[in-house]
Amino acid sequence: MKVKVVIFDWDGTLIDSVDHIADSLHQAATELGYPELEREAYRDIIGLGMIEALEKLYPGLSREEMVRIREGYAGYFFKKVTTPQNVFDGMADVVADLRGSGRGCSVATGKSRRGLELALTSSGLGSHFDITRCADETRSKPHPLMLEEILAFYGYEPEEAVMIGDTRYDLEMAQRIGMPSIGVEWGVHKRDVLEAYDPHAVVNSVADLRKVLGLR
Repeated sequence: MKVKVVIFDWDGTLIDSVDHIADSLHQAATELGYPELEREAYRDIIGLGMIEALEKLYPGLSREEMVRIREGYAGYFFKKVTTPQNVFDGMADVVADLRGSGRGCSVATGKSRRGLELALTSSGLGSHFDITRCADETRSKPHPLMLEEILAFYGYEPEEAVMIGDTRYDLEMAQRIGMPSIGVEWGVHKRDVLEAYDPHAVVNSVADLRKVLGLR
């Protein structure tokens, strides 16, 4: 692909964190007396901002109830620090090689700014990204505002960039503004779900992702 900037999702795309997020949400909600949901329900909302995720999981929550769950979630989630070992094998090289080829790299994530800042540092990936956008400082996926803000930073058009993500929210976000996308199958959603959003490609290995991006 001859694009000028590559925009990555974080959890489930660069970082192997899906199970930890699902576990943290499950524990926080059930300890406060909310119904225990199927495991897949907690996985399916990964990629959304926390407010949007909780609205989908437990419709009708008040803002006060959301705050309590969010605080409980943070207590569990931040007990585990993201390390370089949590980066999916080969993805650190993908990002480094993209930068070496002269392409810009950025992150568009449903994480909070607090969570992303900690993870950027502890994962060792932070220095590779020109700009990062989080759901709590813009609009949650699948609204494309965070992509629009990243494009504005670079001065690029949607067709000059590509969004790489593991969820339907990532690919729908890109589709809404005519940005090419690449789905990866090692996170939340599988090929049949990702293909519904007309991605440029869906890959099931880092080697295949490298080929699509034109990396040796």
